[in-house]
Amino acid sequence: MNRPVQPVARWAVAVTFILSLLGLGVSIYLTIQHFRGSHYMGCTSSGFVNCTKVTTSAQSEILGIPVAVLGVVNYMVMTILNSPWVWRVKNYWVHVARFVLAIVGMGLVLWLVSAELLIINSICLYCTSVHIVTFALLVVLSLVSPAQLGWTRSATNERPTL
Repeated sequence: MNRPVQPVARWAVAVTFILSLLGLGVSIYLTIQHFRGSHYMGCTSSGFVNCTKVTTSAQSEILGIPVAVLGVVNYMVMTILNSPWVWRVKNYWVHVARFVLAIVGMGLVLWLVSAELLIINSICLYCTSVHIVTFALLVVLSLVSPAQLGWTRSATNERPTL
């Protein structure tokens, strides 16, 4: 049984698609640099802002997979899910998956930021830009997804359907 989904504002479709493309682009750059091991454009190699230190740390991999690669995979999926064509899909679970993936992505970002600040003692400007994109994406989706999925009460105080 397929639950009904409500349409969302055009601005949300456009913003989520653009944010997903930005996240994908930066994640691709981070992945290329991870495997090339070269200097990050515009990022120092010493001091608190040190992309190389962050991206070569032990925390830059999860179960042997570079975090940058996980970012590319995440943003490939998010770019598809946030494309204007998929926003029009009537399948309830596609829209749930979009929102859940944004929440999971933000959870990973919180872990990565804490690792940068508390363990590595450096931050990466490119990583930070992906973190900001992930946060912005979650904010936009938090504004539109609950109503789209019928998780909020209507003005007539009806119970939401889950």
